[in-house]
Amino acid sequence: MRNIKLTIAYDGTNYHGFQEQRGTGLLTIQEAMEDCLTRLAGERIQVVGAGRTDAGVHARGQVINFRNPNWPIPIGRIPLALNGILPDDIVVLSAEEVPEEFHSRFSAKAKTYSYCIWNDRIPSPFYRLYSYFMPVPLNVKDMEQAALNLLGSHDFKCFQASGSTVKNTVRTLYQADILTDGPLVKLVFTGDGFLYNMVRIMVGTLVQAGLGKIKPGQVVEILQACNRVMAGPTFPPQGLCMEQVVY
Repeated sequence: MRNIKLTIAYDGTNYHGFQEQRGTGLLTIQEAMEDCLTRLAGERIQVVGAGRTDAGVHARGQVINFRNPNWPIPIGRIPLALNGILPDDIVVLSAEEVPEEFHSRFSAKAKTYSYCIWNDRIPSPFYRLYSYFMPVPLNVKDMEQAALNLLGSHDFKCFQASGSTVKNTVRTLYQADILTDGPLVKLVFTGDGFLYNMVRIMVGTLVQAGLGKIKPGQVVEILQACNRVMAGPTFPPQGLCMEQVVY
């Protein structure tokens, strides 16, 4: 059985997330990919994604894989073949054949996500689909201090969407950087895994520090409380982007 890994990028604006929702009439990234792969293969292809990005969330480095014994197209030509029939807002960046045991989700060692905030009095028409507009000035230094408290292994239960059924909520965060480029504030997180809405809730909490609503050190208390109501709001999806998956 051949196992093929694809790295893809997409603008998630017009999609209801990555995971298929067949029968609902809602378009997803997985369905778009599977439909095009099926056209090329002449038989049904199912893919597995490294991360189930939500509706409106983007990706620069999502990874998927699929298994098929009769795949007809040379590996090096897959990006060209797929990009010729995929919608313009989905692009295959690379393709490679991987060992049969490779699984795009379970084989991942780390993932990197970014979240962009347009922090200016005037919104940007160019970033409106790829950032959250915040006209109130943020204290980035306080956000940086607050982010330091997120690094390491913690129980991130308070940064998980309410109602989630995940039992093990301990995760390790390797990176929590805040970068600025003029009015653009970019938060970058790398971890061994992320809970549902974890990045968007961490962003909401760090913004609370940036607005002076909490002190940077209070992040420690929020983590220890393991209570969702203690953390900040869940920020909107359009500022979130899946940057990279490490294997």
